Amino acid sequence: MLTKFTVTNFKNFRQPATFDLTKSKKYEFNSECVLDGVVRKALVYGHNGVGKSNLGFAIFDLVSHLTDKLSANESYNNYINAYNDSKVAEFIYELSLTEGTLIYKYGKSDPESLVYEKISINGNDFASIDRRENTVASFFAKGTESLQKDIGESKISILSYIKKNTVLDDNRDNRCFFEFIKFVNSMLFFRSLEKNNYIGFQQGSRDIAADIIERNNIADFQSFLNKAGIECKLNIIDDGHSPSLAFDFDGKLVSFFEIASQGTRSLALFYYWFQRLRDKNTEVLFLFVDEFDAFYHHGLSALIVKELRGIKAQVIITTHNISIMTNELLRPDCYFLMNKKDICSLAGSTVKELREAHNIEKMYKAGTFNG
Repeated sequence: MLTKFTVTNFKNFRQPATFDLTKSKKYEFNSECVLDGVVRKALVYGHNGVGKSNLGFAIFDLVSHLTDKLSANESYNNYINAYNDSKVAEFIYELSLTEGTLIYKYGKSDPESLVYEKISINGNDFASIDRRENTVASFFAKGTESLQKDIGESKISILSYIKKNTVLDDNRDNRCFFEFIKFVNSMLFFRSLEKNNYIGFQQGSRDIAADIIERNNIADFQSFLNKAGIECKLNIIDDGHSPSLAFDFDGKLVSFFEIASQGTRSLALFYYWFQRLRDKNTEVLFLFVDEFDAFYHHGLSALIVKELRGIKAQVIITTHNISIMTNELLRPDCYFLMNKKDICSLAGSTVKELREAHNIEKMYKAGTFNG
């Protein structure tokens, strides 16, 4: 799991911003939202412009150089903070994995150009390079002894270089390294909006309706919509070439996306990914959903949080919807408030002792968590 993340000089993050998921409390309710002291399910709140989307783009920046998965164009625009004199955006990831702890630090001058990298595992140096000094990398992992250390003008990440060019010894640190690579390849970011914008996890996008049909999930999708309060019957329009999804009005079929509301379209996009989140064969280990309920009624928003709370992945969700700021869904150490200076949980934003019976939405409105 991701335990702590720090970003500096990227987009709106002029100063270091740290998202610390280890400052959990010993609440006895909704215990499944925290594992070994690390927050597994989190909702992030913040005014427009504070950088909630950019937080997701920052966390997923490593997908662009450690995987061949898709990255969103929005994460590339205005990459370096305009106010900062430094020409390098910097990222620090701290993770707790089965084989131990890992810290990965790097800096980029643009989305494609790594300036430096350093990775340490279980407190041991694993590999590093600083291209500001020279093009010679340092490798400490067992099994890297024969690697060419001078990588020249290559922009490749030294982590990818190690992975592709060595047979590492079987030891705890090396297993932790490969576990990290798997984690990065199993990260997914998506926006719950009309377009299927996402980062990571898979290559290429698919038509939503065609995907549901091919997976034989029409009945399940219909049940999902009914559960969400959208009473409907679904069917297939088959013209002999490419079957399409349709609403069924007593035998009269109307194309789903021709008459679906914006909220229903957004639900279809969510369901597109939710199929994968439930599928044991396509495991997502880390999920970031941006503005997940932009078109949802508050009751539907609560339903989606409950669905995501039940999946295995570590989940980060951004929202403006304070009606779902409730101890019935999560707990005070799982709700985070983001401003231009920091990101802090409700539990860490007040000296008051928060209990399960407290109405934290009402407390938020009253200014309890203003510092």
